Amino acid sequence: MNYRAIDVRRDGAAAWLTLNRPERLNALNPQMVDELRDYFTGLAHDTETRVVVIRGAGRAFCAGLDLKEPGTGDGSPSSGMRGQRRISDLALMMHRAPQPFIACVHGPASGGGFALALAADVRLAGQSARMNAAFIRIGLSACDVGVSYFLPRAVGASVASELMLTGRFIHADRALATGLVSAVVPDDQLEKEAAQLVDEMLATTPLALRLTKECLAASVDASSLDHAIAMEDRNQVLCTQTSDFREGISAFLAKRTPNYTDS
Repeated sequence: MNYRAIDVRRDGAAAWLTLNRPERLNALNPQMVDELRDYFTGLAHDTETRVVVIRGAGRAFCAGLDLKEPGTGDGSPSSGMRGQRRISDLALMMHRAPQPFIACVHGPASGGGFALALAADVRLAGQSARMNAAFIRIGLSACDVGVSYFLPRAVGASVASELMLTGRFIHADRALATGLVSAVVPDDQLEKEAAQLVDEMLATTPLALRLTKECLAASVDASSLDHAIAMEDRNQVLCTQTSDFREGISAFLAKRTPNYTDS
């Protein structure tokens, strides 16, 4: 697909994905949704891309659904459900992708934009960042596009309930205090902060990075400690069978940078 509403730039093993409708504060329209779905679908089999950074062009991360663009359905419940699922699938696709996602949030991240940020594995905030579950302010439930799943796991039930039952904004400093984001930096330092995080992730073995994201996701939903440890044990045994594990040990003992080959 020839992307127009998003821009994807490769930098080694990292991809920098920019939501690219700055004139509309990067609001989600059908074209952007289609392009994101296309790109996320390809990630499942993309072994060259190991980390994805998602950010917004211009003054915002993403202002949510573009309410000025007409929908594509016929108004029936079945059509509405298909349209709804095309958007909500984005959170599932990010969550299931083998690559960790880093969200660089500046300016508004509202509604669906908030959902995209929440679906990322790590969130970094610029000082201008402000996020909210805007759905409830326009007559919808605040439980949309995975927000009711990700938000309470990030900030706890009380803060999540406050934000979702009111639609009020959470700004950068409070987002950091509640654990919603990992760091707050000046807006013009967001890319530098993300690049440092990318470098540290890429210093790991490809298999270990993929398995760590997978196990973290499974452990959040694990029904018991036994189940979480079973997944951890499986991952460690898999990793010890690779040449990258032997290379990591050798490099550590020799005090040199490892040369991983994903084998």
